[in-house]
Amino acid sequence: MKEKMQWPWRRRKVVVVVVLRKLLTCAICVIALMGLLSVRVHVFPSSKVSDLTDPYKLPTVTQQHELNYQKLSAEKKWTQELTPPHLSKEQAPPHLSKAPLSSHKLNGANGSLDFEKLWKQPSNRDFVPCVQPGSNYMAPDESRGYLLVHTNGGLNQMRAGICDMVAVARIINATLVVPELDKRSFWQDTSNFSDVFDEDHFINALANDVKVIKKLPKDLSSATKVVMHFRSWSGLEYYRDEIASLWEEFQVIRAAKSDSRLANNHLPPDIQKVRCRACYEALRFSPKIEAMGKLLVDRMRAYGPFIALHLRYEKDMLAFSGCTHGLSDVEAEELRTIRENTAYWKIKDINATEQRSRGYCPLTPTEVGIFLTGLGYPSNTPIYIAAGEIYGGDTHMADLRSRYPILMSKEKLTSVEELEPFTNHASQMAALDYIVSVESDVFIPSYSGNMARAVEGHRRFLGHRKTISPDRRGLLMEGRKVSNRISEIHKKLQGSPRRRRGPVSGTKGMDRFRSEEAFYVNPLPDCLCKRVSENVNASTASMR
Repeated sequence: MKEKMQWPWRRRKVVVVVVLRKLLTCAICVIALMGLLSVRVHVFPSSKVSDLTDPYKLPTVTQQHELNYQKLSAEKKWTQELTPPHLSKEQAPPHLSKAPLSSHKLNGANGSLDFEKLWKQPSNRDFVPCVQPGSNYMAPDESRGYLLVHTNGGLNQMRAGICDMVAVARIINATLVVPELDKRSFWQDTSNFSDVFDEDHFINALANDVKVIKKLPKDLSSATKVVMHFRSWSGLEYYRDEIASLWEEFQVIRAAKSDSRLANNHLPPDIQKVRCRACYEALRFSPKIEAMGKLLVDRMRAYGPFIALHLRYEKDMLAFSGCTHGLSDVEAEELRTIRENTAYWKIKDINATEQRSRGYCPLTPTEVGIFLTGLGYPSNTPIYIAAGEIYGGDTHMADLRSRYPILMSKEKLTSVEELEPFTNHASQMAALDYIVSVESDVFIPSYSGNMARAVEGHRRFLGHRKTISPDRRGLLMEGRKVSNRISEIHKKLQGSPRRRRGPVSGTKGMDRFRSEEAFYVNPLPDCLCKRVSENVNASTASMR
C-alpha cells in the first residue's frame, strides 16, 4: 500500500525532469541560432567607388572625423628598441574576412591626445587656389615649331618634368607633342602616356595655354631634329633667347630630359600659374587608375581615419642613396653591386654613415614605428603603406608591424584580379599610391624623395592637408632622449601655410638652385592666394 502511494509522486517527478530538459535544449538552440545570425562575412570593407562630382578628379575637401583618441607614452629612447604595446582582440587589425571598423576609438597606453592633436588639419589661413590667368593673358600664338619631350625618372619626377615642359612650350611658342614616358629607367616600365594619364583631358585642359597634339605630323617624322639637354633650373631669358632662336634652323626640338629644367622662382606670374594648371588640373591619371585609386581610398576609409605612410625603403632607393643602416653585410653588398652596375647613377662610392648623419637616408621601418609612437598615434591606427616592395620584406617590417598591426597596402586591399591590370607597371602602381596619399587624413613620408615632395605640394594646394615631415637629421642629433620630444619637435612640420623657401644662404651656382625648395613642393605664393572675406569687401565698398 505504501509503494502504491509513492508511485504518483515519482511519476510527477519524472515529468518535471523531462520538461526541464526540453526547456534547456530549446534555450541552447535559441542561443546558438542568435550566434549564427550575428556572424557577418565581409570580404572587403567596400566594393563601391566613392561618388564624386567629377568622375576622374581628386576631391578637394578632406572628410572630417570627430573621434577621440588616446596617447601612447613617449617616455622612450630613439635608438633603443621598444617593447610593442600589448594588443587585445579588439585592437587586432581587421582582416579582409572580417567586417571593417567604420568608426572606432584608438586606444593608447597613458594619457590622451584628442582628435584636435592627432587628426585635425592645420588651418589653411584662408589660402585658396588661384591659378586663373591674368587679364592680359592671351591664347597661344601661331606655333613656331614642335617640342618633343623624353621624360626621365619615376612617376613623380616625370610628372614635374611634364608640367615644366608645358610652361617651356608656352615660353618658346611651341606645339607640344604628348610627352614620351621613360621606359629605360630602373623600373623598366613599358607604360605609355595614355596608360598613366588621361591624354584627351590633358590636351583639352591646356587648350588656352599650349597647343598639344598626340603625335608629330607624318610629314615631319623624317625632318632634322635638334636634340637639346636644357640647362637645369633655367629662367625665362634662357628659353626665349637661346632655345627659341633654334626655330630659325629647326622645326622640331627634342628635349632629351625633362627634370629640373625650369627655375623654381623669378618667373612671370602667368608662367607659374601655367605650371599649376598643368599639374593640378590638366595632368589627371587615366580613368582606370583614378577609379581604382578611389576604390582603395574608400576601402581605407572603412577603417576610420588613416595615415598614408610613404615608406621609402625599396631596393632601388637604398642602392642609389647608399643607405645601409640596419642592414646585414650581405644586403649592403647587394646594394653596392646594384649601384655599381647601374650606369646612369653617377656616384658609386658612398659613405653610408656620413649619408645618415647628414639626414640623407630614410627612416628605417623600426624608426618609423618609434616616430609614430612619439607623435602619439596608438597601436590600432590604420596605416596605408604607400610603397613598392620593401627591401628585406618581413625581416625589416616585423618591428613596425608588431607596433602597428593594421598595415594595409594596395595588395592587401584588393584581390589579385583587381590589381592585375596594374602589376608589372611601376608608374601605374605608384599612381595608385599617390591617390591614396593625397586623400589620406595624415601623410607621413619616411624620406623626402620625389613622391613625398609631389604629394606634399598637392596636399598644400588642396587646402593644406596634414603632412608630417620627419626631421631626420634633427632626430639623430637629439640622440637617445629624442623619442619623448618627437611631438614637440614636429609641431611646426605639419603642412601649415608658408611661403616657398629660397636658396640656402652662402650657396652659389647650381648648388644655390639645388638648395631651393622645389616649386611643386609648395605652390605658395604663386598659385595660392588669400581669400578676401565678404566683410572686408563690404567695408571697403562703404569707404568709397
